[in-house]
Amino acid sequence: MLAFPQCFSSHRRAKFVLLSALLLLLTACVTAPTKTDNICFIFKEKKRWYKPASAAAKRWDSPIPVMMAIMYYESRFQHNVKPPRKKYLGFIPGPRPSNATGYSQALKSTWRDYQRDTRRRRADRTRFSDAIDFVGWYNNESRQKSSIASNDAYHLYLAYHEGHGGFNQRSFDAKNKGWLKRVAVKVSGRAKTYSAQLAQCEQSLRKKRWFFGLF
Repeated sequence: MLAFPQCFSSHRRAKFVLLSALLLLLTACVTAPTKTDNICFIFKEKKRWYKPASAAAKRWDSPIPVMMAIMYYESRFQHNVKPPRKKYLGFIPGPRPSNATGYSQALKSTWRDYQRDTRRRRADRTRFSDAIDFVGWYNNESRQKSSIASNDAYHLYLAYHEGHGGFNQRSFDAKNKGWLKRVAVKVSGRAKTYSAQLAQCEQSLRKKRWFFGLF
């Protein structure tokens, strides 16, 4: 039960409650899904996510399960995550290894390329709809620049991580990149799992849902 100061009028109390509700709504929108092993659960919990994911898939010919699998291993669906800082002497925080941030962990320079290419100057790395479109755009670039099939999650992730120049020069074959290949295998496996799951629920996700015009 909220306790209001006596100086609060009924109008100010109503305004306070409304602002609190909006704050809770915004907080709920940016939290990561609680069940990330099932894509149906993800889209059920994050009701606003399927529509932009579907739009990105159609726009860039990039399957939803592939894009979502890449995003999972990049950020675990956290909107503002950044690479951990290096530490000196084990505890003194140093610089971050890169300026990647957001759902897609896109570098600032690559994000600018995306904004310029798509003419979406206001696209934000911390907004899911923009981030999923970015992943689709990048996968489309990988298909054109590196001849990777749109459903080849393994190689798409390697290109996503290494860049097209690095991928084309097979930088992922370096001795110190064994860990990257192992992650790519996991991305491929998750994409296949997501694909099988989505086949069971996508029909219901495609149905229009209305709740005061929000979704």
